[in-house]
Amino acid sequence: MLAYILRRVLTGAVLGVLVTFLTFWLLSFSFDGVVANVLGPAASPSAVAALKADLGLDRPLIVQYLDWLGGVFGGDFGVSFFTSEPVTDAVVSRLGVTLSIVLIALALSVVVSIILGVLAASRAGVIDRVSQGVSLLGLLLPNLLIAIVLVVVFAINLRLLPATGYTPFGESPLRWAASITIPVIVLVINGVSNMSAQIRGTMIGELRKDYVRTLRTRGVPTWSIVYKHALRNAAAPALVVLSLEFIAMFGGALIIENVFALPGFGSFAFNSSIQGDIPVIMGVTVFSVMLVVGVNLLTDLINGWLNPKARIY
Repeated sequence: MLAYILRRVLTGAVLGVLVTFLTFWLLSFSFDGVVANVLGPAASPSAVAALKADLGLDRPLIVQYLDWLGGVFGGDFGVSFFTSEPVTDAVVSRLGVTLSIVLIALALSVVVSIILGVLAASRAGVIDRVSQGVSLLGLLLPNLLIAIVLVVVFAINLRLLPATGYTPFGESPLRWAASITIPVIVLVINGVSNMSAQIRGTMIGELRKDYVRTLRTRGVPTWSIVYKHALRNAAAPALVVLSLEFIAMFGGALIIENVFALPGFGSFAFNSSIQGDIPVIMGVTVFSVMLVVGVNLLTDLINGWLNPKARIY
């Protein structure tokens, strides 16, 4: 297992180098514009050239990239061109906001999806139609529209929840919960629509297999067949969907955070891209690659634990 983990980490490191170099190469076409943004619209060409040399952006591209990469391996991601804030501190502080929303939404989505998917597959009828209706509704309605409707209903009309803003958990747990409730609901609706349909389909396939019929002929209770046997065997493909859904939620946080004015990772990455803050963009790229590689590795390990036949290490 250790050898497998090391191989995956090494593969992730190679992927990170390729992605970051491509990102750096694309950013190199806008170096002059970035420097002009730092100095302001009234900057003269000589001032732009001087600052570009001071930042080291006039050196050969490969030299700049290797210098940045060496800093990364040393734990130094640089500082923001616009705020002088260390990139690591800026990313980590905002990553906590996004993860607090995404992880809660993912956990709720898993619980609701398993309940709907299992009940729809094992009982059919009204529950099955409700499950499919929820899936269809979540797929048809974009997150932005759902967010606007929830804000109008719960924030403007009922005045139960804040429309925008974020309160840190340490400042007030209740206000923190209120500030993330609507964003979490938006992500849950979309997550349930994707995962419940997958769980339903996988469970229907499992319940039609020969081992289920054998268990029934032996008098094994239905609840035991569904929850102890079929659900466990259906967990592997559902786990893949779960990992993809986590990555999708993390990406979808970009829209949610901008709509609700949350100081999270998505809005931070978007604003940095608009400004052309090169150190921050590179730092965001590294953290994103690490997150995707880490989630995929964890998924493979859990899948191997659930299903010994899937173990490849």
